Amino acid sequence: MGLKQLIEESDSRSGRVFDLFIQGLIVLSIIAFTVETMPDLPDGLQKAFGAFEVFAVAIFTAEYLSRILVTDRRLRFIFSFYGLIDLFAILPFYVASGIDLRAIRIFRLFRLFRAFKLFRYTQAMRRFRKALLLVKQELILFLGVCLALIYFAAVGIYYFESTAQPESFGSIPQCLWWAVSTLTTVGYGDVYPVTVGGRFFTFLMLMIGLGVIAIPAGLMASSLSKTLGEE
Repeated sequence: MGLKQLIEESDSRSGRVFDLFIQGLIVLSIIAFTVETMPDLPDGLQKAFGAFEVFAVAIFTAEYLSRILVTDRRLRFIFSFYGLIDLFAILPFYVASGIDLRAIRIFRLFRLFRAFKLFRYTQAMRRFRKALLLVKQELILFLGVCLALIYFAAVGIYYFESTAQPESFGSIPQCLWWAVSTLTTVGYGDVYPVTVGGRFFTFLMLMIGLGVIAIPAGLMASSLSKTLGEE
């Protein structure tokens, strides 16, 4: 079996083994990155994580270069979504190596992009992407409505609560945090209305928030059902 079939075709045994290997390595690298952030790790464990990082980056680099080598349209792959994700998964390692600048460590945050590499290997994710494209315009419209509702909620609570609680609702930008947490029904409780009008307005926003959350879920469920029906 050629390199192109091994990397790009997952219906063969060798292709499935390759996919499973890459998936397992991605999961392990994410787990290692998570555990590595814990304080007071033993020196031996830190060295083990460092060695595993070198190994994982070497495999991901070989995979990335192999995909560029076997693809028919190399520039299109390099600047595609998955091509950029593959690049960001390995680039911070090479940028940070050998450079004694503490600030450069922020590039290591891009290691989180490895989680997105998992999307390449799942048929379910491809179906989800297809379903998302089917309702793209509806979701864009929904996003616009949500932004308008958030602003409306911020303005409304500002007029009700700005006099009673100027420290929390003294301006519309301050009220935007309350609007976001209320319309998403999170309700952290760090800021809340104390006036009768403010509480009634909050109740209305909570009811609207419950409906707002249900809309994209219904759109995606309907689109996924349609996508599954076409297969």
